[in-house]
Amino acid sequence: MGPDRGLPRFAAPPVGIVVAVQAAVLTALSGRYGFHRDELYFIAAGHRPDWGYVDNPPITPWLARASTALFGETPMGLRVVATLLGMATVVVVALIAREFGGGRGVQLFTAIATASSTFVLVVSHLLATTSADVLLWSLIALSGLRLLRTGDGRWWLAVGAGAGLGLANKWLVLLLLSGLGVGVAVAGPRGVLRSRWLAAGIAIAALLVTPTVLWQISHDWPMLTVAGGISEDDGAENRAGFVPLQLAYLSPALAPVWIAGLVRPWREAGLRWARALAIAYPVVCAELLVLGGKPYYAAPLLLPLLALGAEPVLRWLKRGRAPRRVLSGAAAAVCAAVSVLAGLPVLPPSALGPVLAVNQDAGEQVGWPEFADSVAGAWARIPDGERDTAVILAGNYGEAGAIERYGPERGLPRPYSPHMSYADWGPPPDRLVGPVLLVGRTDPASPAARLITGCRTVAKHHNADGVDNEENGVPLSLCTLTRPWSQAWPRLRRFY
Repeated sequence: MGPDRGLPRFAAPPVGIVVAVQAAVLTALSGRYGFHRDELYFIAAGHRPDWGYVDNPPITPWLARASTALFGETPMGLRVVATLLGMATVVVVALIAREFGGGRGVQLFTAIATASSTFVLVVSHLLATTSADVLLWSLIALSGLRLLRTGDGRWWLAVGAGAGLGLANKWLVLLLLSGLGVGVAVAGPRGVLRSRWLAAGIAIAALLVTPTVLWQISHDWPMLTVAGGISEDDGAENRAGFVPLQLAYLSPALAPVWIAGLVRPWREAGLRWARALAIAYPVVCAELLVLGGKPYYAAPLLLPLLALGAEPVLRWLKRGRAPRRVLSGAAAAVCAAVSVLAGLPVLPPSALGPVLAVNQDAGEQVGWPEFADSVAGAWARIPDGERDTAVILAGNYGEAGAIERYGPERGLPRPYSPHMSYADWGPPPDRLVGPVLLVGRTDPASPAARLITGCRTVAKHHNADGVDNEENGVPLSLCTLTRPWSQAWPRLRRFY
């Protein structure tokens, strides 16, 4: 019996229309603001190809390098790959709906809901590690569900390939694998764990992730240091907002759909094989609450649950009277409009204030060329005879990435930063003993305050559009370094 026996046909034409509209909208808006701080970092990392970086494996920087090489180092050129990843995600989630027996209407509903959800809009507009992560989680879920439904152990090969690529992009895929593993152990079908193909799938995953693991080992596991810092600094805040954000990530209107997906396998005997998916989500959430991880780490798993819950929700709407359908449709339309406003750059930057309350990433796409202008103005305050030995020291990777991208056309030298992987790309040569143009503030209790002294603020950057992002109000100071860079650098390094 083939794996597609008994399943509806894939609704390629209507799903294709959804994907085409998605691509058109994302492309039209991809250059409206500017680079996100993380995108500037990925561009910089892509210019320094490696098997790993301090805070992420290599796939996203490699994608940034490929996209900008093919389509230009502009926001629109970089985001071509993000758009393609988003389109593929919609197709895969529609295929997951088909895996549960969903016909043409269910697949179309799932595709529209996925493409218009806030989370998918954000990660399809920007190139982030989550852009590839959400697709890879969806592919692993599709392959794993096929494995559970058919019992064909050869699907372990696809699961292993997806897991290996996922680990080479972001180690959060371990959460998905652990959640599904617990689900299968608890609810079955456990026979798939005895398949001889399981070892082959593990071998494929290990082969794909080995270079990244070796890089982490050779650099003393910096990603674990970063994760520990996130838990320590933001753990309480992450836990407090976890549940409300789960309800909001896709859209409040879609929360009943994925909740129906959690319930459905327990109500329909024909979907007993899918109970592992319904168990995986609470397991992943519990792991994140214990670890203090960011709430959005669990969001990719909402998409397979959305596909699982689509059919019972559509049945409920069909059985209801006209007022129910009208009210549900109106609520969905309002939430979709809010998702577009929150997730895509449709508003002028000066009107972003309310949006920043729900999506701070919107503000991080505004003002980087002007930021470089401010740095250039501060740099000009250094006497001509001292500039040849002066250093620009950026406080974080976004600032360093912006100066690296926009600085040369403004006469600025290469920036340095002790933040994340920029620390590996430094330090400045010890021959640079002149003034330090410090971008950002220094904690008086930090080692930097003893190594970089005598600071006097010569300028402050303010966004022309009044967007209150992380760089608005950042001071630019001229300082003195008290030790050679080679000695100071290890103490200046920051992992978060």
